[in-house]
Amino acid sequence: MSGFKSLELSQGWQFRDASDSSPEAWRSVPNVPTVVHLDLIEHGVIPDPFVGMNELQVQWVGERDWIYRIEFVPPKLEAGQRCDLLFEGLDTIATAKLNGELILKSDNMFIPHRLNITKHLMPGSGNVMTLDILFESALLCGRERVKQHPEHRFITHQTEAGRSSVRKAGYHWGWDWGPILMTAGPWRPVRLEIYTARVEDVWVESEVSQDLKLCRGRLKAQISGSSGCSIYFKILLLSRVLFESEVNATGDGFAETEFVIESPALWYPRGYGRQDLHEICVKLIDNNHEVQHEVSKLTGFRSVELVQEKDQHGQSFFFRINGIDTFAGGSCWIPGDSFLPRMTPDKYRKWLELLLEGNQNMIRIWGGGIFEPSAFYSICDELGILVWQDFMFACASYPTYPSFLSSIEEEARVNVKRLRHHPSIVIYAGSNEDYQIQEKYHLDYNFETDKDPQSWLKSTFPARYIYEDLLPKVVEEESHATPYHPTSPWGGGKHSADPTIGDIHQWNIWHGTMLPYQNFPEVGGRFVSEFGMEAFPHRATIEKFIEDEDEMYPQSLTMDFHNKARDHERRLGTYILENFRVKSDFQSYVHLSQIAQSDAMKFAYQGWRRQWGHSRLCGGALVWQLNDCWPTTSWAVVDYYLRKKPAFYVISRTLKPIAVGVSRAHKEWTSGHAKPAESTRYELWAVTSHLKPIRAMLSLRFISIQTGADVQPEVSYEVVLVPNGTTEVASGDLSLKETDAFVLTATLSVDGQIISRDMDWPQPYKYLSFRDRGLEVKYLPAENVLSITARKPVKGLVFEETDGIWLQDNGVDIVPGYEQIIAVRGIRSSSNIPCWTYIGHDSL
Repeated sequence: MSGFKSLELSQGWQFRDASDSSPEAWRSVPNVPTVVHLDLIEHGVIPDPFVGMNELQVQWVGERDWIYRIEFVPPKLEAGQRCDLLFEGLDTIATAKLNGELILKSDNMFIPHRLNITKHLMPGSGNVMTLDILFESALLCGRERVKQHPEHRFITHQTEAGRSSVRKAGYHWGWDWGPILMTAGPWRPVRLEIYTARVEDVWVESEVSQDLKLCRGRLKAQISGSSGCSIYFKILLLSRVLFESEVNATGDGFAETEFVIESPALWYPRGYGRQDLHEICVKLIDNNHEVQHEVSKLTGFRSVELVQEKDQHGQSFFFRINGIDTFAGGSCWIPGDSFLPRMTPDKYRKWLELLLEGNQNMIRIWGGGIFEPSAFYSICDELGILVWQDFMFACASYPTYPSFLSSIEEEARVNVKRLRHHPSIVIYAGSNEDYQIQEKYHLDYNFETDKDPQSWLKSTFPARYIYEDLLPKVVEEESHATPYHPTSPWGGGKHSADPTIGDIHQWNIWHGTMLPYQNFPEVGGRFVSEFGMEAFPHRATIEKFIEDEDEMYPQSLTMDFHNKARDHERRLGTYILENFRVKSDFQSYVHLSQIAQSDAMKFAYQGWRRQWGHSRLCGGALVWQLNDCWPTTSWAVVDYYLRKKPAFYVISRTLKPIAVGVSRAHKEWTSGHAKPAESTRYELWAVTSHLKPIRAMLSLRFISIQTGADVQPEVSYEVVLVPNGTTEVASGDLSLKETDAFVLTATLSVDGQIISRDMDWPQPYKYLSFRDRGLEVKYLPAENVLSITARKPVKGLVFEETDGIWLQDNGVDIVPGYEQIIAVRGIRSSSNIPCWTYIGHDSL
């Protein structure tokens, strides 16, 4: 008797508009997984929605029903075998028929389905079977559900009300950074599985001792059709068996065994230790000693704690991994494409390696997207990237009628089970900004006195039941060692903007009161899980979505169409106008927007990481956002084509394992009645994530912007850096009278080598002259580097990011007396150095 077999149904599909039943309406499908827009583009029926304003021409697609069909010959079954049909993901309102017989109705994009189709298989071989899947319009379904449930107050931000009633990725309905592209189709694989006995799941529940010297736990498995099979468990590390056991399953197919591992190899976030991954394996062996099925997963042993303790600042919020307090410097992640089947494992790896290149150690999977595929989390495990995982709720007051709650519970349970072996996942959060909806619309919520979940279902904020009862129970039952947080942002029943407790989303810079971005250090919290500043992408990306040269200017209709943020013209324009001399040419405006974003990121990450060392005042900073789902202007620090904006590099510099910081107090005096400050306070410090003291040399210079000369002598400090914290090095008062405007420039050296630099400029830049900088950029082919020098301080030197060229750094500031070296790849000679500019470039 043969063992387990799997057959993916990826080829031979057809699709058509459900309203057109003519034989010629069928069109071929190149491959499944797919969604209908990709297939319509393939056949030239619709234009590329990412180009120009084509998004408007394809809205009809989301209002139609679509049918996908495949004819296949199932394998012949042997005695005792069964055949399952698996749908790993159907988008979204789907009805499946096999040979015309209804086998499935599904209305949740996030739930996979396994169907036993053995009884549908005819005796013999060569019998052709037909599988039809009708995908109804999720858009129209959502609108209809709003009508069907007048008892619920559908409050849905960003998009139309029906979004909150359909379990489909929220961003498909449109967001303030993404298009409205209502996809449909078999978005994840479809396959057949043939077996006699099968391992449904294998997982581990483990606990690492406080001294890290022991790991004990249980290996567990759920078996289907296990009659007569022995069950073998193993734990391996680098092919070396650490534990093995043979057990029998219970009557319901459950099996488990206890294990103990001494001196365990642990999994750590990158920068704090190794990412040791253990293979957990379960094997089913029948009475004939044949392997019927074998499943292996990689997991990591580690302890994780979300530390929320009372202190002098309120209540802390940070992660402790294997006993190590860990500052979470990272990004928020939205789905990487509007058309999800385009996201291959290779593309996920490129994105996540980029995160690591930027010295970031956490990614937050936002609640308006998807539970990412297993490859995403496996790469995070391998690279040591911490994962903050939202459940899929965002910016709405969700309904709680019984069928909806049932679907949510199944969705949550199946995905937590799928992901629970990944050591990278260190927190689940119930939703994104849904409690801000509660606050804005004054929905019922009394955290302190109302503890009855059933009463929440009858309130004007029934979704509280989902976040504070249903989801935490699922996490406790399926992955109890993983911390749970009811929503983001949330502070234990206090206002979501309270900076003394929980996490906050700081949007009073850009949105809200539009504070100056220089204020970021003063408006943080115990953990800042969202904040951001917009910037245009690079020219090469803009040229991908603008075909008409007449539209190639900052305020063109197409440029505005590719920026979905409310009031983006006013907001981005204000930040540029407040800080820079504005030029009218397109490239200068692109550059200024990028420098505004990169400076904002410096003030945020540098200020909040510094606070980490002050009694863990700030436990983490996650920029909104790392990426885009289409080519656009947004808060992303890397655009759709993986072209890094200068902000990416600034974040990388501020999150180095050892980084120096220098700043002065900035007095806002542009109101018309204030006068320039006569003196300023400066501060010099260093931060490190290293766990041992490090001896370092810090130097501080004061350099005239006008002449490039030092306005006072350089000072140096030999210090021992505080482990995993902040070392305050020096501070003082500087007179601004009778002296040129000057920059503060700091370097930090270890063993005689400069490993970190920082500069502080007078603000705003628009009052400064940047004439005659004397900048030189040379390519040194022997070292494969760019050598950059200047006679006078240079602000915001940005090289255009183009395909085939990699830059170690970008968006840099240059001062006299230091040679800036940037490693490069893809530059063949001095003639193909990427185009570059800086603030005041070409000024007379």
